[in-house]
Amino acid sequence: MSNIKYVGMDVHKAITVIVVLNAAGQVESRTQVKTKAENLRDFFRGLSGRVEVVFEEGTQSSWLYQLLKPLVAAVTVCDPRHNKLIGDGNKSDDDDAETLARLLRMREVKAVYKGDCEQQKLKELCRAYENLVEDTTRAQNRLKAIYRGRGIDCSGTEIYRPDQRATYLARLSDEAARFRAESLLDQIESLKELRKQAKSRFLEQVRKHTDYPILATLPGFGAVRIGLLIAIVITPDRFRTKRQFWPYIGLAVVTHSSADYKEVGGRIVKSQKVSTRGLNWNHNPQLKQVFKGAALSALRHEEIRVYYQRLLDQGTRSALARVSVARKLAAITLAVWQRKEKYDPKKITTLS
Repeated sequence: MSNIKYVGMDVHKAITVIVVLNAAGQVESRTQVKTKAENLRDFFRGLSGRVEVVFEEGTQSSWLYQLLKPLVAAVTVCDPRHNKLIGDGNKSDDDDAETLARLLRMREVKAVYKGDCEQQKLKELCRAYENLVEDTTRAQNRLKAIYRGRGIDCSGTEIYRPDQRATYLARLSDEAARFRAESLLDQIESLKELRKQAKSRFLEQVRKHTDYPILATLPGFGAVRIGLLIAIVITPDRFRTKRQFWPYIGLAVVTHSSADYKEVGGRIVKSQKVSTRGLNWNHNPQLKQVFKGAALSALRHEEIRVYYQRLLDQGTRSALARVSVARKLAAITLAVWQRKEKYDPKKITTLS
């Protein structure tokens, strides 16, 4: 019998539950270890044969992936949304770990792609910049809410300017509200400086990437969008064609059909009626925003603008036409990235 072991891990902050199955699907052991590097290393060094490990994507998944990869034959980080069987029957850490091991044995887990250390470094810098952008926006919204709640006009960005600080604070008669607004202005000032530093570090790392010169030729893509694209996708080889890339971005059209076959003249034929239900919901939202923003920026380029106008002339609504432009850009991006060749505007019609 094959000396292969399937290991399912239910990971928590303090304790990790581990269940080991043999090739026949029988439980060999159930173990609880501390979620610490030395404890996990000791456990896996004690296993013989070919060891395959699976655990769900989460806060500690990247760390665990890098930790266990040198110790076992295969590490799979899986998407918990696809593990439907975990919701059936009893629910416990032991049950979850065993179910993951059984799904791995049946090859029924959907893997989440993890890159190497350099790619993880770019991801961390990307997250740092994105988090600071979100925090700045949140603080700005809270500041404006104070003024809107008192009927004071605060439209535009003038309210955030340091030279207008005293003017806007004087409009608040309530001392407590004025203190809150002043503290938010201090936060915004600090966050903007931190965001500037994070962006500089992020873009410095992005420009070192070997594929940056190729992606920099794409219409609608600046350095930040290219950085987000590389940090999220990591490698275009994950996707065979645009048909796999579109769902990941959230630009795949979802279709529903029923009663697909009917009898015509004694023969069974397939019906041509298929109804669309919008775009797929299970996707990477950051990447979708990247391509939606790039689609708007790319309209400054003649070949993209001509394509967009042709869609409008055919009766397509402007919102749907912009989605089509985003899908076109996604197809172009994947093609030039996989082929390692720069964008050529003359090929715009051949990459639809």
